[in-house]
Amino acid sequence: MLGYLYLEIKQKPQMWILGIISSFVYIFVNFSAKIYAVMLLNVYYVIISIYGFILWQKKSSGKDKKDDVTNEISYTDLSWKLGIILLLITSLIYVLMVYVLKNYTDSPVSYKDSLVTSLSIVATWMLVKKIIQQWFVWIFVNAFFVYLYYTTELYLTAILFVIYTALSVVGYLNWKNNSTPNWLTPNAVSPKGDFDE
Repeated sequence: MLGYLYLEIKQKPQMWILGIISSFVYIFVNFSAKIYAVMLLNVYYVIISIYGFILWQKKSSGKDKKDDVTNEISYTDLSWKLGIILLLITSLIYVLMVYVLKNYTDSPVSYKDSLVTSLSIVATWMLVKKIIQQWFVWIFVNAFFVYLYYTTELYLTAILFVIYTALSVVGYLNWKNNSTPNWLTPNAVSPKGDFDE
């Protein structure tokens, strides 16, 4: 997972392959800890990682040689309209997950599990679209995971998420300081494309 974050910070498509592998591992870890929504989140990660890899590979192969030499990172800023849509989607996912976990599972952490899961689903989509504000969501989610895993006595995983939280801060700073926003880049693709189709 540390390799995944390093490749994410550098915007390398290979990160999605590591994401698939680590997601399979966490499916079993979270199932054994009865953190069911996060377990299902990792199933989602496998699927979106395949999509992300295909999308980033396509964009990577379309870059010119100048971009490869400078290793410039590109990103898109979140618009207010898309931000509101994503907030509504996050809220809907959260409410549905709480309902399912409270009524159909023996999860002892239904509200916490649903919160980090709903935020993570949306943040991963934002990552696929290279929206820089996804780092703020990950900083919160990773910090909350520290608390969640600590309270479920998965102490080593909690320590790992302390590192992830710090690396999310590094990721944001790296993207911000070594990049040009997509709206300044010729032939940029807007992240709202999925909602227009």
